[in-house]
Order: sequence, then C-alpha cells, then structure tokens
Amino acid sequence: MRRRILQSTLLVVAITALVLGGPLTITTWRLVEDFTRGELTSSLERVAGRLDATLTGANGDFSNVDMRALELAIPAGGRLVLQQAGQPPHVIGPDVGANPVSETIPFGPGGSITLEEPHLVLRAEQVQVTLVVALLVVLSVATGAVVATVTARRLADPLRGVADRAARLGAGDFRSAPERHGIPELDAVSDVLDTSATALAELVQRERALVGDVSHQLRSRLTALQLRLDELTQHPDPSARREALAALEQAERLSAVLDELLEAARAARAAGAQLQDLREGLSTVADEWRPALRAAGRSLKLRVPAGLLARVTPARIREAVGALVENAIQHGAGTVTLSARAAENSLLIEVSDAGAGVPEELVPHVFDRGVSVGSSTGLGLALARALVEADGGRLELSRARPPMFTIFLPVARADAVVGTPLPVSSPPR
Repeated sequence: MRRRILQSTLLVVAITALVLGGPLTITTWRLVEDFTRGELTSSLERVAGRLDATLTGANGDFSNVDMRALELAIPAGGRLVLQQAGQPPHVIGPDVGANPVSETIPFGPGGSITLEEPHLVLRAEQVQVTLVVALLVVLSVATGAVVATVTARRLADPLRGVADRAARLGAGDFRSAPERHGIPELDAVSDVLDTSATALAELVQRERALVGDVSHQLRSRLTALQLRLDELTQHPDPSARREALAALEQAERLSAVLDELLEAARAARAAGAQLQDLREGLSTVADEWRPALRAAGRSLKLRVPAGLLARVTPARIREAVGALVENAIQHGAGTVTLSARAAENSLLIEVSDAGAGVPEELVPHVFDRGVSVGSSTGLGLALARALVEADGGRLELSRARPPMFTIFLPVARADAVVGTPLPVSSPPR
C-alpha cells in the first residue's frame, strides 16, 4: 500500500515537473537572450544621445568625438561600431569573435550605430539561468518525494493498523483499540470494529454460557435417568430388565454423543491454534508492557522456563495476557510478575502483583462484564476469559489478595507439527 501510494504520487510529481519544467526551461533560455538584446539596445540609445550632443558642435565628424566617454556605455567585452555615410567606420572595443550578439540603430543621415557582445557571454548566462531553473525543478521533485513519503506513511500505517485490527477480530481478539489516526474515514472504521468486537464478545459469551448451561442440565438429567434405569435392571420381570438394559444402553450412547459434540465444539474454537513456545510469546508481551509500567514507576518480572509448548492462537493468548497485565497496572501496585509453569496435564500462566487485591464481594463476579473496582469499563477480564476459552483454556482468579490470575492451557506434545490439529483436552477444574 505504501509503495503504491508513493509510486503514484512520485509519478504525478515527475509528470508535472516534465510538463512545466520543459517549457519553463525553453522560455527562460529565450528570456535571457531577450534581456541581453534589450540591454544592448538601451546602451545604444545612451550612446546615440551622447553622440547627438557631441556631433552637434563637431560638424558631424566622428574624429572629434570623445571616445573615452562612449566607452562608459559599452558593456564589458563589447564593441561599438560607428558607421556614417561617406566616412570609414569607427570601432571602439576589442574583437568579439564570430557570430556575436549585436543590436543596431540608425543614426544621422545614412549612418548607424552597432553594439556587439561575444556570443559566449550570452550562452554562459543562459546556461546559468537554466541550471537554476533545473535546480528548482529538482528541488520541487525532491519536495514532492518527501511529501509523498510522509503521505504514504500517514495513510498506509493507519490502513495497516485497521487491517491488523480486523484480522485480530477474526482471530477472536475482541478487545477494543482506543487509538485513532486522525483520518475521519479510518476512525469511523475503527469505531465500527470496536462496536462489532463488543457485540461479538457478548454473543460469544452468551453462546458459551448457553452451551455450558445446556450441557450441565443434560448431563444432570442423563445421570438421573441412568440411575433410574440402573435400578430397573434389577426388576424381577425379565422383559422389564431387557427393556431397562436397552434404555440404559441408549442413555449411555446419548451421553457419549454429548461428550463428542462438546469436544468437537472445543476443537472448532481452537482450529486456528499453533504450537508456540510460551517463553517467546510471553517475552513479547513483557516487552510491550514494560514502558507503561516504567511510566507508572513500576516494574515487570518475567519467569518463564524454556520448553513450555502450548497449542494456542498467538494473537489470543497475547491479548489475554496483555489484558491481565493492563488490569494489574490499573488496579494493582508494586512489581507485576508474569510467570509460567507446567502442571499435571496443563500449563499455567500466572499474572500477579502486590496490590490490595479483589474485594471479597467482587470475587464471584470479577469476570462479569461491567464489573470493576475503579473507573474502568470492566471489559478487560471478561474479554480475557473469552480469548482463553476460545483456545480451549480456562482463566481463573486463583488468589484474591494479593491478586493472582491463572490461565490453564492444555499441554501440547513437543513433537507436534505446527498446523496439525491436536486433540483438545479440557484443563483440570
């Protein structure tokens, strides 16, 4: 995008420079010659005036003219030729060479005055002025290039940012982007993306809550039904026992189908996940948030051993951890600790600080939308949980005071190939 904008702008500047620079150069070249001839004509008129005054008392004889006085009106390197009928020409000045620049005016009866200047002098002036015009054209092109570069960057960077924002939204990153670019059209697109992100986050949360409630209710009812059918299998009537066993088998099959459907839903949510070393991903998050912590007079400590491989979507886990760090900056105190470790059947990412923690009455609702202990919107933790759950993980408040949030992620095999689907297992509860 930036290259195309830059190329198109430079092309317009180049065409403009050629269209205007060519005629301007030719016009300047001719103007220099016109100005030179005009100056020669002015000098001849001054000479003619002095000759009129001199010859009036000298009976028209050029031999009595004060030639030194006339030399003052001759340009440097020029030559004056006085021609009068019936008299030899009078020449004042050196030889100007072949093809001189000359101007002639009539003087007296049948006479004339010619002022000549070397042709090289005219050419030197024309070349100098033309070079100045060419330099101005080059400067205009350079200025256009600078303006084109700045304009391309000012347009391309916001467009790239909006495109990245849309890509993150498609990847399940529902966090709003507060930065704006000062371009009304792009800012309007950013506002629409933020609105869409909020609506999608609410939709996804409602869908997951509904799926969770439905699965819980179905499991409860199936369990109760299986217990009843298990009791019926002890009935003394053989036919009743057969029917109870058949019904119990169908109930077990229905429970297996429910498990498969839930497993398929979790796998679909994590379809864009990749095999990632948590040390690399969390180091990027730490580098991103350290300037904000330094500005607040605080620090960040990173404790992530090498070799922790998780099957995650990089954008989701980065934004989820970033939301937890941002929450620690806004509501916590002291050093923020970002750590990761391996546990049984899962990987744990922990974000903690030395603040006062979460009030007791807010602990059950800390991940609810709109719930906040300060003036924030209360969306960060809810979106962080949605992002983690989208990759088949789980986000919990593992300690209220001082606060510690823990992300549970399924363990990925070290020999798994990136891009190859892995079985999705539910983190331990």
